[in-house]
Amino acid sequence: MTVGEQHMCTELKLLSVVQAGGVNVEEGGVLKWNQQSAVKIGENEDQAPSERETWSRRLEFILACIGYAVGLGNIWRFSYLCYRSGGGAFIIPYVVMLFLCGIPLLFLEFSIGQYMRLGPVHAMAKICPLLKGVGVATVVISFLLCTYYNVIIAWALYYLFSSFQSTLPWQNCNNTWNIPENCSSGFTGNATHLQSASQQFFDRRVLQMSSGVDQPGQIRWELLGLLVLAWIIVYLCIFKGIKSTGKVVYFTAIFPYFILIALFINNVQLPGAKDGILYFLTPRWDKLLEVQVWVNAAAQIFNSIGISFGSMISMASYNKFYNNILRDTLIVALTNSATSIFAGLVIFSAIGYMAHIHHLPVDNIATDGPGLVFVVYPEAFVTMPVSPMWAALFFFMLLCLGLDSQFAMVEVMVTSLMDSCGKQLLRVLKRKELLVLAVCLVAFLLGIPNVTQGGIFFFQLLDHHTAVVSLMFLAFFEVVAICWIFGVKRLTRIVTEMLGTPPNMFFKVCWWVISPLLVMVILISSIVQYSPARYGKTYTYPPWAEVLGWFFSLCSIIWIPLGAVHTLYYSEGTLLQRLKSSIIPLDELASVDDLPVKTLANSSRSLSPHMIPEEVPLGREDVG
Repeated sequence: MTVGEQHMCTELKLLSVVQAGGVNVEEGGVLKWNQQSAVKIGENEDQAPSERETWSRRLEFILACIGYAVGLGNIWRFSYLCYRSGGGAFIIPYVVMLFLCGIPLLFLEFSIGQYMRLGPVHAMAKICPLLKGVGVATVVISFLLCTYYNVIIAWALYYLFSSFQSTLPWQNCNNTWNIPENCSSGFTGNATHLQSASQQFFDRRVLQMSSGVDQPGQIRWELLGLLVLAWIIVYLCIFKGIKSTGKVVYFTAIFPYFILIALFINNVQLPGAKDGILYFLTPRWDKLLEVQVWVNAAAQIFNSIGISFGSMISMASYNKFYNNILRDTLIVALTNSATSIFAGLVIFSAIGYMAHIHHLPVDNIATDGPGLVFVVYPEAFVTMPVSPMWAALFFFMLLCLGLDSQFAMVEVMVTSLMDSCGKQLLRVLKRKELLVLAVCLVAFLLGIPNVTQGGIFFFQLLDHHTAVVSLMFLAFFEVVAICWIFGVKRLTRIVTEMLGTPPNMFFKVCWWVISPLLVMVILISSIVQYSPARYGKTYTYPPWAEVLGWFFSLCSIIWIPLGAVHTLYYSEGTLLQRLKSSIIPLDELASVDDLPVKTLANSSRSLSPHMIPEEVPLGREDVG
């Protein structure tokens, strides 16, 4: 090995000991090697398996990412947000935010995952030791999400099985669960004390809903059984890792598009469908002057693509090193946004039809969240020709959309565990399939409160404080760690090595200025406009439930300060020296200006302490 080769190999693992006291920061910007601490770190270097599997085909990665991004939110959130935020005019801020925030940040996460070949926990720890807790936080929030996301799949299964009968059970008020004096077999809208038959089916038959979160009631055994079935389906699809998931997504990511197209063709032939579509698309240009509309567009892009959940980093970590992630970024982001707009046409064509047959304004029918797909849309099937077939197709589509998102969220947890202590886990469990089973089992047990009679209130509380409150905090610190501390110059270097050409100036400007500022604006807006969780229009949670909700939020957020404290505590030197060492990437001690680009990808993962030089100059990088 030449001196130059030894220097490149040496620098790979050297900074991994900064946070554990393996390097002493001395005056003059010199880092001295601490041999005793090096042995300690070296003992943990081989925790993850040495060989990392890759996607069999590039298409599998693209489909997995599309399946994850195109989820239930594209169906029940975007269309409602669009019509409330200016109709067709909302498309303008939506597309602008897609190109200024969504695409650059997705490209960023793909780059980090593919280059590091690690899940979010270890990737973030190598990028910025001070904010290594961000990686842990993304895993925690994804795991919390997957505990209740499968409950939606269980509801979809319930409706799917209920659709296989000549008369849909939510078609009339003559069932045992109905309250006849309070039930209308036609859709009543939002402005009456009556409930539609579909609303009572969801509340009184499917959920058997209690009066509030303080009344959990009994377990809904039918839903519990369907939750078990949902987790069995998830496990069978992912137990072999990306080898099995990559095959399943050929169906689960593509088939929903056939159903959407079929629903659209059917819906546009119905009376009133045109009015619904026009209501959805008619621009109200005055809305463009409202700051909140632009914030809503950015937040929708952010949540829909799945930034800061760790899933995109995890899935990209299984790519081949020279995969064209820029092309994949554009395909995934544009497909996701196009699907949202097309799904809006499908939804509002049905809403226009309902408004026509029930002689109600569209405002009284349109809603968002679970109520749209489990109350409003099922009501539309009642009067359609061959209604059981359309209902079954729709809920099967929801099943596929939910499964794709669930695959990615569970994979984040499995990937992170394998990266952290894979060999130790495999010594105990013997097979990776058993680790996947253990993760699924724990998530299932934690999800049981959601299938009690008061489970819908617990579900809404958990969703509000994880997917709404926590996410933007995580997103902000992730962007700070990667864009500002790791730096645009380093990002340019790793992208150049993988793609052969540097990213253009547009991405550099977005990474350095525009995207971080947009995330900051969304975070500030969400704090200023924060409102406690609610269910429906009338139910407010008691104070103790709000405290419980903030506990759920802190379950992920708390890892950010804990990670920073851990890094600073185990570093050596003064506080200022510890701070300086904690914002240097673990794979880089020497000056980045003197190093060739090809460093991390082709270097050995194992490094014996005697190969590390006694002194290495501490370099710095001017961000940007």
